[in-house]
Amino acid sequence: MQAATGRKQRMISYAKYGYIFIAPFFIIYAFFMIYPLINTLLLSFKENGSEHPELWVGLQNYQWLLFGEEGNFAANAVQSKFWESLGNTFILWAGNFLVQIVLSLLLAVWFSDARIKIKGTGFFKVVMYLPNIITAASVAGMFMMLFGNSKYGAINSLLLSLEAIIKPIPFVNDVWISRILVMLIQSWMWYGNTMLLLLSGIFGIDPSIYEAAEIDGSSGANTFFRITMPILKPIFIYVFITSMIGGLQMFDIPYLLHEGTTVRPALKTSAVFIYENFHMVDNYGYSAASSMILFALTAILGIVVYRFNSDSTAPKKRKAK
Repeated sequence: MQAATGRKQRMISYAKYGYIFIAPFFIIYAFFMIYPLINTLLLSFKENGSEHPELWVGLQNYQWLLFGEEGNFAANAVQSKFWESLGNTFILWAGNFLVQIVLSLLLAVWFSDARIKIKGTGFFKVVMYLPNIITAASVAGMFMMLFGNSKYGAINSLLLSLEAIIKPIPFVNDVWISRILVMLIQSWMWYGNTMLLLLSGIFGIDPSIYEAAEIDGSSGANTFFRITMPILKPIFIYVFITSMIGGLQMFDIPYLLHEGTTVRPALKTSAVFIYENFHMVDNYGYSAASSMILFALTAILGIVVYRFNSDSTAPKKRKAK
């Protein structure tokens, strides 16, 4: 009896099965994300063009992209194009983000206000989210039909028939008109997604907080700025960071919104610059180096935004407990 009770009972551990179930994700992630990233980093240190693709040049590609080289026309030309594309990227992202966040916030507050009884809110939410699931190529084609430069474009045709203009407006050739058009398209495609995120945050706020504020005589604007906005801070941080990442990688709409065979200089974003250098002129080194610069810039800005908006006293408060 004592021998039986004295035996060590063998415990069965099921932890290993959990690792087996999550292993496919990490394998696929490593194959499609980690390996390409490492390969791009190595490629950024190699020679441009297809003549000597294996020639190691160190940091030369980064130097030429960021600083150019005195007396070197090729280096100064690629530096100018790189900084121009980066500037276009930030202009297009900032413009569409401001429109998107303001419109999404107004709609989220409107739909969540219990005092405004809106019928069919589910229908409106679906309709507003629909542009987000339409392919960018289809959206670009649709807007090219609407805002084509010629008199046969829908908007130009309408304005000419109303005698509002004398000659067609070059919507996609003018620098700022084309930029504003891209900003509006991007805002239209993504505001529904942002609105749903903000709505989920608002619905997660305890209604008793609003009831207490109303009893205390707080106005609607005061309640919004002093209760809703501070509580939604984590959602705003998430929306800002994800929008910034998507904005720095903006490619489809700026690349497709043009007439002819070339993208307008005002719409050449960093992603378009990377694509053209890799697929059109075989400058693999420039393309890889600019990809790594964009990756580093995205990571740095994301960390800065997160740290700037996070509570720096939180670790001390946890230690105090």
